[in-house]
Amino acid sequence: MTERLQPGDLAPDFTLSDDHGDAVTLSQLRGQRVILYFYPQAFTPGCTTQACDFRDSSAPLQAAGYTVLGVSRDSVEKLASFRDDEKLPFPLLSDPDHAVHEAYTAWGEKQNYGKTITGVLRSTFVIDADGKVEQTFYNTKATGHVAMLRKKLGLAAA
Repeated sequence: MTERLQPGDLAPDFTLSDDHGDAVTLSQLRGQRVILYFYPQAFTPGCTTQACDFRDSSAPLQAAGYTVLGVSRDSVEKLASFRDDEKLPFPLLSDPDHAVHEAYTAWGEKQNYGKTITGVLRSTFVIDADGKVEQTFYNTKATGHVAMLRKKLGLAAA
């Protein structure tokens, strides 16, 4: 397994297609703070809860200067449906071969109903305006994650 990213590390650059089919390149967001979160699959209960929590916190996150990006292995078409159904105001990025997941060590072995499987490790990274990792959150829970993140970022609860 690749070593996990640590605060101070340069965030791995990437270019992925968003839910509109447009290319999003992390290094082009320099000068902005980014919250990059990896989730297993659109339309599943936990992932929908997490996405809606980010949606409901989008105004204070944006006001504090954060750009939220969600990443999954879903197709661009499925991400567009998810965005529209849940009225998500932030880009969802498609990483079908999980290469970006791996670069962020958000892919690996995990326990699922008592079995060891390989898949998405629900993880979030806060990236500073210089492109460096500010905070890492590995193996997060879908429920309550955004509230915990807001607290760590010093933002008032919703």
